[in-house]
Amino acid sequence: MTAEGRNPRVRPLLARLARFTGRTLWGEWHAIVVGPVRRLARRGLSGLLLAFVAAFGVVLFHDVAQHPTGALWVERLGGVRAELPLWLSLLRTPVSLYVPALDLPVWAGITQLFLAFALAELTLGRARTLLIAYATTLAGTLTARLMIALGPGWWGFGLPPEAGQVLDTGPSAAVVGLFTYLSVVRRAPVVFTLTGGSMVWESIAVPNLAGREHLIAVAAAIVLGLLHGRGERFRSAVRSRWPVRRRPPRTPPPVPGPTRAAGRPGDPRPRVSARSPDR
Repeated sequence: MTAEGRNPRVRPLLARLARFTGRTLWGEWHAIVVGPVRRLARRGLSGLLLAFVAAFGVVLFHDVAQHPTGALWVERLGGVRAELPLWLSLLRTPVSLYVPALDLPVWAGITQLFLAFALAELTLGRARTLLIAYATTLAGTLTARLMIALGPGWWGFGLPPEAGQVLDTGPSAAVVGLFTYLSVVRRAPVVFTLTGGSMVWESIAVPNLAGREHLIAVAAAIVLGLLHGRGERFRSAVRSRWPVRRRPPRTPPPVPGPTRAAGRPGDPRPRVSARSPDR
């Protein structure tokens, strides 16, 4: 087939691909950027409360950790290692979200942290933002303990016991989880590719504990994003199929009628006749 014969088929395909790409990017722009900016204009800076708290917490813990005594207290409050008892790791996990990782530049990560919490708070609300951030971080922490408990092997899933001594802190898993959850819920393939693709590349380039936890955070965020809105649908389906017993309407008690009293209604005294009894 000549080049002239291919052009009539290739051009419509390229045109449809261009229109699909344009619609996808336009919809993602409105879902990820335009929508949150409009909510920010209505709510003001109060809509960025979680973002400011998260950024301020990371800066505060970073400055406190610059001193020996402060570093000791930061580790006692938010230092999580897999070798610690499970109850102590669970107790320190919420604080570990604000403890910056020692091998990463803190000021470079604050921008991503602020942007992730800002977009999530404006799109999802404060309660769901905290839930997703904590759930993805906890999923990575618990899965790391499972990998270390399995030991080396297991087709590359297990980790050596020395990994239990690695300090497992930082908000990076929460940031990755929030971006992934937003991209799944808002159907943003570009954000999803940038987030998930960067985590896959990180785990391949630097195969450490943090890279694996980031992959677990991405997987947990995908599952939570796919389950978004399914709970209400499930409850509605159960209500529609479950037989509901309708109680009969309660009849009000009968109202007592007027009594046959000689006097007026409500007057206990009998009526006295004006005629004399002698007559």
